[in-house]
Amino acid sequence: MGILPVKYLLDTHAWIWALEAPEKLPDPIRALLLEPDHLPFGLAAISPWEVAKKESKGLLHLSMPVRQWIEYATQAPFIEVLPFSVDIALESVHLPSPFHKDPADQMIVATARLHSLVLISVDRRLHTYPHVRTQGA
Repeated sequence: MGILPVKYLLDTHAWIWALEAPEKLPDPIRALLLEPDHLPFGLAAISPWEVAKKESKGLLHLSMPVRQWIEYATQAPFIEVLPFSVDIALESVHLPSPFHKDPADQMIVATARLHSLVLISVDRRLHTYPHVRTQGA
């Protein structure tokens, strides 16, 4: 983990769209991503796995091979990958109810909560979850 302070956490979709299709992001998220004062953006360590998994199942098509894309996308100067930890693992299975059953979302929300970050997401399910601060759709 780097030394720069992180204020926001990108969910997997926001991360993909920021690099692959920024026009798909709502205007407020695009504006937030372009603001230098918000750099770097955190990324949960589960997000590269989620991208690789979706690509391997044919659910995601990237502009380059998945390994190359993830290497590029995690080394971008505006990204700080936040490592997976025992605390995140435990938090992810003890999130206040109700929360849906997607384990990647559980780990992303747990990461945001434990690091006191605002989650940037386009997922309405995450915006209606009252136990994490969100920005987006």
